[in-house]
Amino acid sequence: MQRNSELWNGSGDQIMAWADDLAQHSDAPDMFTRTYLTAAHHAAAAQLAEWMCAAGMSVRRDMAGNVIGRYDGLTADAPALLTGSHFDSVRNGGKYDGNLGILLPLACVQQWHAAGKRFPFALEIIGFAEEEGVRFKATLLGSRAAAGTFDMSVLDNLDEGGQSMRDVMAASGFHASGLGKAAYAPETVLAFVEVHIEQGPVLLNEGLPLGVVTAISGASRFMVEVEGLAGHAGTVPMEMRRDAAMAAAEIGLYIEQRCHGTRGLVGTVGQFNVPNGAANVVPGKAVFSIDIRAEQDEIRLAAVTDVLKQIEQIAARRHVAIQTRKTHEASSVPCAPWLQQQLASAIEESALPVRHLPSGAGHDAMAMAAITDVAMLFVRCGNGGISHHPDEIMTAADAALGAQAFSHFVENFKN
Repeated sequence: MQRNSELWNGSGDQIMAWADDLAQHSDAPDMFTRTYLTAAHHAAAAQLAEWMCAAGMSVRRDMAGNVIGRYDGLTADAPALLTGSHFDSVRNGGKYDGNLGILLPLACVQQWHAAGKRFPFALEIIGFAEEEGVRFKATLLGSRAAAGTFDMSVLDNLDEGGQSMRDVMAASGFHASGLGKAAYAPETVLAFVEVHIEQGPVLLNEGLPLGVVTAISGASRFMVEVEGLAGHAGTVPMEMRRDAAMAAAEIGLYIEQRCHGTRGLVGTVGQFNVPNGAANVVPGKAVFSIDIRAEQDEIRLAAVTDVLKQIEQIAARRHVAIQTRKTHEASSVPCAPWLQQQLASAIEESALPVRHLPSGAGHDAMAMAAITDVAMLFVRCGNGGISHHPDEIMTAADAALGAQAFSHFVENFKN
């Protein structure tokens, strides 16, 4: 296969152009937002299918709405190496999150098809229809369907317009009764390898274009309600206050302190609300979220235990009542060492240094780990590593390097 820089630079330019075109399919005219089974989502699926067909793939959609392109191996019934990512987005998000993991492998398939190159295995690119959980408050719908772990109870979740997921799917021609057929039989799958922008600053700060993911961090999330006693800001003495907001703030500061200094452990209070608050009223209620993540589950769970104990102590000392409700629990997912090694070799073949790092964000690979070994290739993003934001950026040069490494990986893949 031709390995000159002009060929790979062309792939990088193609990936970036596709990403620009795909971002035109948005639910909102003034920002990039694409949620599950909207008109923009259907248009993006049709566009992906068109590009996959043009690249020499056969294309199908399953009952979750996933777009699946298959590049057959030397024999038609060969098992498949799976790759891909999601094509939905958060509200006002970035155009490379998820989309890169579909478009970069597609650029490689385009080259292999042009050169008439096939492998002893098939390659399937899955454009997962939903990962972010924006419309129906349920995440990883596409990859859970593919892995056979779809939670049927979420079909009754409602969107902001009061429509159930079940009804919206049926109106799109996707019937819940057929979701079981979306699942891959494990014996037909060799592995799942996801390409994704890092969504963080590590590679950028170290001047590295690519990285090999060691594990996808587990996460524990809670919503917390603090009930104190509202009172006049001018007349309630400080020592008599049952201030819900200050209790919540103290908990937040403890989370920051507890998670600081432990490698790979992060804690976030991303939502903080004082319902019906006023400048001259001691807050009687506060509501906030907790998100604790770590590459190693034992580190995460130890931090969660300490935070919950501290919440009890703060509640007793400040004379407030605190209710803590767990909203999400996901164990960490290690990336298979044998796949990490092959990704590292592919990066080295491109004359680049290898950096191993964990992923603090969740990905479709977490769901696919239920049926096969998984791995991830990170591509550097710019602008401080910002993601889930319209200022999310990357370069064509890094896209080209990612395509080159992914191509090396597939062409030399051994299971």
